[in-house]
Amino acid sequence: MDASPPRARSLRAAVFSAALLCCTALAAGCAVPGARAGRDTDTRAAAPVAAADLQGRYQRVIKEVLPSVVQIQASHDLGSGVVYDDKGHIVTNAHVVGAEKTFRVTTASSEEPLTASLVHSYPEQDLAVVKLDEVPDGLRPAVFGDSEKVEVGHIVLAMGSPLGLSSSVTQGIVSATGRTVSEGGSSGGTGATIANMVQTSAAINPGNSGGALVDLDGRVIGIPTLAAADPGLGGSAAAGIGFAIPASMVRTVADQIVRHGKVVDSGRAALGVTGRTVLDDGYQPAGAAVVSVRGGDAADRAGLRPGDIITRLGDRPVTTVTSLSEALAAERPGRRTSVTYQRDGTGKTVEVTLGEQ
Repeated sequence: MDASPPRARSLRAAVFSAALLCCTALAAGCAVPGARAGRDTDTRAAAPVAAADLQGRYQRVIKEVLPSVVQIQASHDLGSGVVYDDKGHIVTNAHVVGAEKTFRVTTASSEEPLTASLVHSYPEQDLAVVKLDEVPDGLRPAVFGDSEKVEVGHIVLAMGSPLGLSSSVTQGIVSATGRTVSEGGSSGGTGATIANMVQTSAAINPGNSGGALVDLDGRVIGIPTLAAADPGLGGSAAAGIGFAIPASMVRTVADQIVRHGKVVDSGRAALGVTGRTVLDDGYQPAGAAVVSVRGGDAADRAGLRPGDIITRLGDRPVTTVTSLSEALAAERPGRRTSVTYQRDGTGKTVEVTLGEQ
C-alpha cells in the first residue's frame, strides 16, 4: 500500500531529525571516523545473526510439529488433520469429513495411506475426530497451546496439505483475535457460526482445513478452517485473511468426543428457534422471523412464537438469521438476557435465560 502524504512527511521529519543528531555529534567532536565505522560493522554483523536465529527457530518448530500434521482423504474431498493423542485420534474440521465414515490418512511416517474411521462430527463448531484403525509406531501427538495467550503480532506457521501438497508450511502473523465468523454452507463449510476465531495472515488454501496453526514455541494455537471471501472478486479467497478455531475450543470439543463419543457440553448458547431472514419495504434485512419454537427451550419459556420477528438480542441488533447466530455465539448457556421482537407490528421485549445447543 502506498504511503499517504502525512506518512511521507513523517518519514522526512525522522530523517531530518537523524541528520540533526549527527550534526550535533560532529559539533561536539563526538564523531570519530573509526568509531563510526565500527558501529556500522557491528550493525551489519548483528542483522545476519538475528535472521539466522529466526530461521533456525522456524526450522526447529517445523521439525517438531510437522510430523503431527496428517493428510485426510475422503471419497471426493481432501483436507488435513492434527494427531491428538497416541491412541490414534486425529482432530480435523467437520467439513473435511462431511457425511463419510471412513478415510485414508497419510502420516509423516507412513509410506502408504492408513485407514481411519469417524468417531464423531460436530458441525456446529466445524470440528470432528477420526481414529486410525491401526496406530503406527512413532505417531507423534501435537502439543496444544493456550488460546488466551495468543496476541496480535505473534508469528505463526500454518501447516497442512493445501491443494493436496502434503506437509506444506506457510508463515504469517496473528492479525486479530476474538473474531466471530459464519461459514457459508454452500461454499463447502458447515454453515456454522464460530466465536473467538484467530485471524491470521498465513496463507490458508483448500486442503489446509483441519491442519495446524502453530506458534514459535511449537504449540498448536488453532485449527485453520477457512479463508475470507471477497465479494468484489466474485467470492474468491481474500489473500492474507484466514481464520482458525482456537485451541481452547478444539480441546473442549475433542476431549468430549474422545471420552464420550459425542459432545455432551457444547458451551454454545441457544434460543431454541429456527428462523429466516425477513426484508423491509426497501428490501433490506430487517430481522430474523421465528419459523418454529422448540418446546421447553428458552424462547418457548419466554413466550416467543412462530411469526415473531427478532430484532435485537441483548445490546446486539439482529437483522438476519446469521446476525442472530453471531449474537448467540457471543453468549453462554444459562445467561439471562433480553430479546426484542415485533409481533403484529408491535414492538416487545422479554427476558430470557439462554439454553444450550
